[in-house]
Amino acid sequence: MSQSLTSTSRETQPEAAVIGQRKSGLVIGVPKERGFQENRVALSPQSVALLTGRGHEVIIETQAGAASFFSDSMYAEAGAHLAFDKEQLYKAQTIVKVGPIPEDEINFLRPGMTLFSALHLPTLSLSYLDALMKKKITAVAYEYLRDTENNLPVVRSMGEIAGINSVLIAAEYLSKQFHGNGKLLGGITGVPPSKIVILGAGTVAEFAVRTAIGLGAEVRVFDNSLSKLRRLQNNIGQRIYTSVIHPEVLLNELKTADVAIGAIHSPNGRSPMIITEDMVKQMKSGAVLVDVSIDQGGCFETSRVTTHTEPIFTAYEVVHYCVPNIPSLVSKTASIALSNILANFLSNAGDYGGLDHYLWMEKGLRLGVYCYNGAIANKYLSAKFGLPYTNLELHAAARMC
Repeated sequence: MSQSLTSTSRETQPEAAVIGQRKSGLVIGVPKERGFQENRVALSPQSVALLTGRGHEVIIETQAGAASFFSDSMYAEAGAHLAFDKEQLYKAQTIVKVGPIPEDEINFLRPGMTLFSALHLPTLSLSYLDALMKKKITAVAYEYLRDTENNLPVVRSMGEIAGINSVLIAAEYLSKQFHGNGKLLGGITGVPPSKIVILGAGTVAEFAVRTAIGLGAEVRVFDNSLSKLRRLQNNIGQRIYTSVIHPEVLLNELKTADVAIGAIHSPNGRSPMIITEDMVKQMKSGAVLVDVSIDQGGCFETSRVTTHTEPIFTAYEVVHYCVPNIPSLVSKTASIALSNILANFLSNAGDYGGLDHYLWMEKGLRLGVYCYNGAIANKYLSAKFGLPYTNLELHAAARMC
């Protein structure tokens, strides 16, 4: 172990080093997203103004915010420098993106750079990780980033958006125009409301329930965690139908459901497959399935990835909506939500002498790191791809000794 990790000057040395390097400005690059149907941008003009006002430099690729209705002039007025080519953009030491960086753009990365982006586990490849490792990149995944209250701020924020949208999407595709059963999601006087079955009791489910109740729908929530079900009911502020996932009970509810929403998030890897093909066969003709979990492989056996341009398909007379990245539908709202979180981490990092120093101060940031100076720092990725694992928490503890 290096001398820096085994120093015995416990009381004053780490703190003195941090204080002496406070207010170190970061150089932050924001590329234009090139992922399929990705409309978000990592930093809004408002967050750019906050960062530049605190002494950081922001370089943003031209038209990076166009799909979120942020113009180049808005970024220029906020203090950002506009980049017209990749080489100019990647002079930044810290790159913030929404989706994973395309493999052909990894060539622009320089050794020792820091990358913030989503990880997208279902599409992650060994070649992608290998390219980051060879460049000795420190990469932070939004899926694992935690705040001071140990929450997953990006996952929760995007989950809120996906939960609300999932119900609005279901309401649209219940209409006869889209081969639904022609029912209004919420009931009206003298007409029973539609029934919605929701799988999961996390953030997506909570905001789906809020929206469904607000529209007057009848809701059923299934999850194997009693604590999550209890928390959901407390957060909603009223008693709703909840159940653990018993296949027979679930099937009985699905048979009479107008909508089923898959909102089960797996902390590591693929979402569990809850609804079998045989269950889908027994659902009502014209029912709608919205698989929010498709980002992690989906929790309906009949699901397959669809797109924003061709969002649905029908299987066994049941309409399936399986579009990954639902928040991209409301790109402006989603971009501002993501930007608020990122700006806080980046601004704090500057106050503590840069990201590498702040990393050892802030556990929530460390937990988001999956590649540190070219070493894999995420246990799940290490096991999945057979790569050596580096435990950053051990390194953090050693730095304090």
